[in-house]
Amino acid sequence: MPLTEQAQAFVNAIKVANAPGWHEMPPAESREVFASFGDVFGEAPEVQRVKDHLIDNRIPARVYADTQKPAPAVMYFHGGGWVLGNLDTHDSLCRRLAKQSGCVLVAVDYRLAPEHPFPAAFDDCVRATRFVADHPKMFGSTGKMAVMGDSAGGNLAATVALHARDHDGPSIDLQVLIYPVIEPDFSSSTYENYAEGFGLTRVSMQWFWQQYLGSQPASPFVIPSTAETLAGLPASHVITAEYDVLRDEGESFAEKLKLAGVPTTIRRYDGNLHGFIHFAGAFDDGMQAAKDIGEMLQSHLLK
Repeated sequence: MPLTEQAQAFVNAIKVANAPGWHEMPPAESREVFASFGDVFGEAPEVQRVKDHLIDNRIPARVYADTQKPAPAVMYFHGGGWVLGNLDTHDSLCRRLAKQSGCVLVAVDYRLAPEHPFPAAFDDCVRATRFVADHPKMFGSTGKMAVMGDSAGGNLAATVALHARDHDGPSIDLQVLIYPVIEPDFSSSTYENYAEGFGLTRVSMQWFWQQYLGSQPASPFVIPSTAETLAGLPASHVITAEYDVLRDEGESFAEKLKLAGVPTTIRRYDGNLHGFIHFAGAFDDGMQAAKDIGEMLQSHLLK
């Protein structure tokens, strides 16, 4: 289908602004620009509990819950190409997801590239996930757990799930991958069709991968599709946007999960751009998607 009216307006605004791409600014400046998008992050609803933690005495995190009762924990890893983003840039989204799901959302402020390339972010997310699993009462968790993230955070969620499978836990019941970064294949049809002019560009994604991975050899803990097998991973829900360079790799990964026997659902939001759920202040479909995700989390975790 064509771009939604809101997506077309967003694309038009980007064209008029003619701002430099993420790859054209120093990382520190890019982070400041990204953090300034508060209006498009959308409203931040009130939830009953919001508390900052220092997990394992070194990893900042923020815990959200709209209940005083113990609930399943959802580890949330923010997007931003492993270079951008923090607890504040995703605060509104995390509040919406906690409110819609009834779960305890634990947002992790992992170390960023290029100052801290792979495996820093991955290691932080693995450590944080294990710590929350080992200390459920500290976080108001029932012990059930999911991992979730958007974009580069979706990559981190997928690789944390792989690590948990291969290294004796913790037990993860569900992974939710929101337009995830899966592999540096810049020749897919969506990379060709939406290389520029639709928000996230191919050249920016190439730059993000370079900042995170650099010249290091790849492993399944950075490119999850290269795992010897995907069997035994938790039930999976993969979300994609139609006009997104990452659409093909997200949907391909979902199909590989299915072939490996992993219960997997795929939801494509037609007419939408990369980031529409995070930028729900500009996209009504982003608000609806948060409700959809909340219902899906309830159906899997609150049984």
